[in-house]
Amino acid sequence: MPLNRRTFLGTSAAVGAGAAMAGGSAVPAAAHGHGHGHGHGRPPKRYSFTVMGTTDLHGNVFNWDYFTDKEFDDKDHNDVGLAKISTLVEQVRREKGRGNTLLIDAGDTIQGTQLSYYYAKVDPITARRGPVHPMAQAMNAIGYDAAALGNHEFNYGIPVLRKFEEQCDFPLLGANALDAKSLRPAFAPYVIKRMRTPFGRDVRVAVLGLTNPGVAIWDKANVSGKMVFPGLEEQAAKFVPRLRSMGADVVIVSAHSGTSGTSSYGDQVPHVENAAALVAEQVPGIDAILVGHAHLEIPEYFVENERTGQKVVLSEPLKWGQRLTLFDFDLVWERGRWVVERAGSRVLNSNAVAEDLKITRLLADEHRKVVAYVNQVIGTSSAAMSTAEAAWKDEPIIDLINVVQTETVKAALAGGAYASLPVLSQASCFSRTARIPEGDVTIRDAAGLYPFENTLEARVLTGAQVREYLEFSARYYVRTAAGAPVDTSKLTNAEGIPDYNYDAVSGLTYEIDIAKPNGSRIVNLSFEGKPIDPAAEFVLAVNNYRASGGGNFPHVAGVKQVWANSEEIRNTIISWVRAKGSVDAAQFASVDWRLTRDGSPVF
Repeated sequence: MPLNRRTFLGTSAAVGAGAAMAGGSAVPAAAHGHGHGHGHGRPPKRYSFTVMGTTDLHGNVFNWDYFTDKEFDDKDHNDVGLAKISTLVEQVRREKGRGNTLLIDAGDTIQGTQLSYYYAKVDPITARRGPVHPMAQAMNAIGYDAAALGNHEFNYGIPVLRKFEEQCDFPLLGANALDAKSLRPAFAPYVIKRMRTPFGRDVRVAVLGLTNPGVAIWDKANVSGKMVFPGLEEQAAKFVPRLRSMGADVVIVSAHSGTSGTSSYGDQVPHVENAAALVAEQVPGIDAILVGHAHLEIPEYFVENERTGQKVVLSEPLKWGQRLTLFDFDLVWERGRWVVERAGSRVLNSNAVAEDLKITRLLADEHRKVVAYVNQVIGTSSAAMSTAEAAWKDEPIIDLINVVQTETVKAALAGGAYASLPVLSQASCFSRTARIPEGDVTIRDAAGLYPFENTLEARVLTGAQVREYLEFSARYYVRTAAGAPVDTSKLTNAEGIPDYNYDAVSGLTYEIDIAKPNGSRIVNLSFEGKPIDPAAEFVLAVNNYRASGGGNFPHVAGVKQVWANSEEIRNTIISWVRAKGSVDAAQFASVDWRLTRDGSPVF
């Protein structure tokens, strides 16, 4: 799809260079500190304002879990959703004066719940006279000033993203999402807001939006040839001086990028995935960074700029609307301009407030529709299955994903050049609370097993490459000596590896010896009862995230792709259950892998 330059240039000129009023005249909040060079004994002019921030909302409007069909809850009793955030935002606006506040977001807005899925795929916003996206409706009603693009914004393709952008009353910012041909920003790079002060001198606040370079890998099918994504540091270095020269008194970056300085996709892209702290360190002239992408809670974190020594404040509010970041800025009028004297941040917890009825009423119909959709019965199951122990045992519920993927790939390759190769399949335990009940199986049961919008591919690997792939996956287990007690709560997620980056592979048998060091844990790797031939070729049914380098697994991103489709694996599972009518674990469940120590099973 062309990037519709006409509408882009129109909005970008207005958003990029223009300055919008943030609100009427306002009384400054109290500020502290000492001004310099004011003379005549007059007290210095001071002004304070607050920038509120959310990130990684992932389609959460209500405090509701569409997979369990009940109110969201976790072990820490967090709440989720924009309806809660709205209540917090209104409290802050009342306290500070609306004109002394801004509200921004750091991306990953339109993907993640069945609510956002429904309006991308089931009743799409792109249809003629289609609906308005619930996230656009909620964010417009709350009064967002700007949002950065997250990588998940691209999951449903550029047309859905462009439609969402059109439906928002605020700009979607992405200074490093460039048109592949012209290399000009494909979205507004920044917005400048004016804060009115009682002194007749407005404060100009620039918000620069940066997205994640990983989009080029994770959503290759949607963006290849259309957009390119340079590094955050390089684009910030280009735009921050420009914003300062345009008269910005305060520069805030909204970055869909974590603070760790690491990447999950290795060296396939020459840019850092989690670059927010590097931006603060390397690019002078930034006052604060709203951090996203990493799903961590960082109330306040200071990074010193290596060139100027200036301290930059970073904050990341917890995902899904669980927290709201507040950046508080105290400014003083010095030598004819506003200067930031102090900047700090903190987070508010959304579980401390009730949902805003304005938001829940606004979207009550959409919510009802989606609840009805996810509760449709698609088949039956002869036994209950759960992922509760799937992170350390080969469980039937994960076998279900693998059997669906294997059958789909086999059918796709039938009659072709690769039909004779054996098909292996990888699957992860995405959620430890997924379950297929005995009896009726609904869309939400099947969808809860696969909460991501991944699609399926087939890649060719050798036996030797399969072994290295499995060794890489096995790093997920904490090394535990033979005879030492095993505590399942401490056994997994070694080196911080998330559950979705541990793959169980079906179609062969193997043991993982957790007493051994990384790189030599895969024991008795066999295919059809014989030790695997390192030179033999296999087809791996693999999700697009893994195939495109997500998790940085060896070989898979660089080997031959022999098939791919655009249907989500989740929908393939739903269709499979519908077609079969019943799920019988006895027909497909098998124990292909187990954890051992010196040959003895751990469980």
